Amino acid sequence: MKSSERSVSVWEATRVQRDFPPLVGDATADVCVVGAGIAGMTVAYMLAKAGKRVVVLDDNAVGGGETGQTTAHLASAQDDYLHVLETIHGKDGARLAYQSHHAAIDTIERIVATERLDADFRRVDGYWFLSPGDDRKLLEKERDAAHRAGATDAEILERAPGAPFDTGPVLRFPRQGQFHVLKYLEGLTCCLERDGAHIHTGNHVESVEGGDRPRVSGQGFSVTADSVVICTNSPISDRFAIHTKQAPYRTYVVGARIPAGSMAPMLLWDTQEPGYHYIRTHPAEAGFDWLIVGGEDDKTGHHDDADERYARLEAWTRERFPVQGFELRWSGQVMEPMDYMGFIGHDPGGYENVYIATGDSGQGMTHGTIAGILITDLVLGRPNEWEKLYDPGRKTLSVDSAMEFLHENLDVGVKLTELIPGVGTDAKSAEEVAPGTGAIVQRGLTKVAVYRDEGGAVHECVANCTHLGCIVHWNSEEKSWDCPCHGSRFSPDGQAVLNGPAPFGLKPYAEGE
Repeated sequence: MKSSERSVSVWEATRVQRDFPPLVGDATADVCVVGAGIAGMTVAYMLAKAGKRVVVLDDNAVGGGETGQTTAHLASAQDDYLHVLETIHGKDGARLAYQSHHAAIDTIERIVATERLDADFRRVDGYWFLSPGDDRKLLEKERDAAHRAGATDAEILERAPGAPFDTGPVLRFPRQGQFHVLKYLEGLTCCLERDGAHIHTGNHVESVEGGDRPRVSGQGFSVTADSVVICTNSPISDRFAIHTKQAPYRTYVVGARIPAGSMAPMLLWDTQEPGYHYIRTHPAEAGFDWLIVGGEDDKTGHHDDADERYARLEAWTRERFPVQGFELRWSGQVMEPMDYMGFIGHDPGGYENVYIATGDSGQGMTHGTIAGILITDLVLGRPNEWEKLYDPGRKTLSVDSAMEFLHENLDVGVKLTELIPGVGTDAKSAEEVAPGTGAIVQRGLTKVAVYRDEGGAVHECVANCTHLGCIVHWNSEEKSWDCPCHGSRFSPDGQAVLNGPAPFGLKPYAEGE
């Protein structure tokens, strides 16, 4: 099968989540969780276990958003390196980062064991290996920082044992983890039902109000609660406060068959910058395993070149692994915080009793679990030493984070120049748009997002993102309209929001606007 024939993750290919009836009318709860991915479902599970009446809302299926696009690495080793975190957050901050991710893996393992979940969880070692041109001193620097952070068992080996290619020297982090994320969420779903929580899919939240009794609402429904938790990849609860402090990136993944047992179970990461490679296996049918390789990251909405990125991933993989054929490809969106730490805690936009979890920085499975632990403590009024590190309202004073802030927000400024008539258009008229594709067309002072479906029908929307008005771009691989400023994504016809922070679909275009 050609990889272009499928665009689903290995989890979706082997497990389909069930839907729940949408909420109709008004409801009350102790806690309303918006978002049914790893963060939302973990928060809901822990609060329901604590005796809270919980309502979970999502406009998609459980795990149907970015959680279903993960490669499901469970790592206390940090994507952005512990020695980098030391320079920005100090030695204490790096220690707490390592400690919290380590605790997240332990928590997933404990939940799997105590709830007897069929989630394919296993402990595996993780290895950083050098990209061409990188020096062994980088591994030594990270090892020393890891030791200071508490990972005293991190060690340098001359190669990764069990890898099917010569990795060269590696930094080993023992007892990392991997699992099947949708099986895990299916297990949490059953636990939530057992504990009296209510899960509703097909509910698109359009408004979040803070206060003594915060409220979320959408077309035909509302929930009033003591606390609201927003776990929607990018928060939908405010327009500005968090979105200048993180940037959206797409990351690309290919799945290939390899002979069963040809690679020992492990996590691998190289040191390539930008867009490092990350690798793991997952058992499949008798006789072969899935090899899952990701990388080639790019800022959302900036380049419509997914086929080239997949081709580079496949070429890189063929050089190192005994692939029997690529059958899966997919991409996902990650939010990169300017200071490399997630945002988990009180909403910084001033919404009382509203909490958020975002800024996964490529480690969404452990960040989502950290959110479950930390937000549960905040809601229940318990102290947690991670609170300050992950505080969404924090101001990080470092040269590195300041430069990253300026770089990403200057990029947003550049993209705003596309509001100028004639800048950033793809076609002169709708007639140029082929079936199954989209393009931006200038009509007077208005830019129009034109999509022609496979049947030839044309769908036209005003191309301004409904978050802050940036011009969306066509994503031919995902068949979506993507905002290059803050990562909102829309369906081909523009009517459905696929990713926040946009609250609504694109405005239908009317002649003469």
